[in-house]
Amino acid sequence: MPVYDYKCNEHGLFHELASMEQAAMPCACPSCGKLSARVIMIPPEVLAMSPARRQAMTKNEKAVHQPIFSTVDYREDQAQRRAHEAARKGCGCGDHTAHPDRSSLRQKAIYMADGSKVFPSQRPWMISH
Repeated sequence: MPVYDYKCNEHGLFHELASMEQAAMPCACPSCGKLSARVIMIPPEVLAMSPARRQAMTKNEKAVHQPIFSTVDYREDQAQRRAHEAARKGCGCGDHTAHPDRSSLRQKAIYMADGSKVFPSQRPWMISH
């Protein structure tokens, strides 16, 4: 069973074991027996953290499940994509599918979470080696 934090108005913070079904219910204070509400404790270092650092930590937590492996080829490809998107927004015609960017046809390795490499091709019916 998990340990939850509760706060008594007279005696302060205390910890009690409770089932997950009982997590939202108040708990009796061990000193006075009054029912006390459950509180969520936030570490003080999180509250004092700069917004930029907090944002970076949030981004890192999200990246645990979707890592981006930064390589020279990846950064070059991203810069070309950004330049292409910027140029596309400027002309207003909206039809850039007839002339694909040649850099996207290059064979690239995608690194999987287990460390293996996958070489996707322009032909999805082909099996990569």
